[in-house]
Amino acid sequence: MRIGEVIGKVTLSRCHPTLRGATWLMTVPFTLDGLRGTESGRGEPFVVFDHLGAGEGAKIAISEGGEAAAPFLPELKPVDAYNAALLDTVELMAE
Repeated sequence: MRIGEVIGKVTLSRCHPTLRGATWLMTVPFTLDGLRGTESGRGEPFVVFDHLGAGEGAKIAISEGGEAAAPFLPELKPVDAYNAALLDTVELMAE
């Protein structure tokens, strides 16, 4: 699971029937430096499936791969990244 920040929404002209009604978010994942607040601590943006209602600027927990589709079982959904949680705060322990 990774933590990312929502930077926008994606609009689809067509989608798989099992994905209708969902929101797609453009999300930038944080590295450890990014979680500490440095602008250079961000990865490449990617698209995340969302049904929790995250808005732009929200921090979210992202499940990827097989775990991204697990919340929908036994229904099969073709998702690679899923918004698993909306995060109010992120606290890092000192090293």
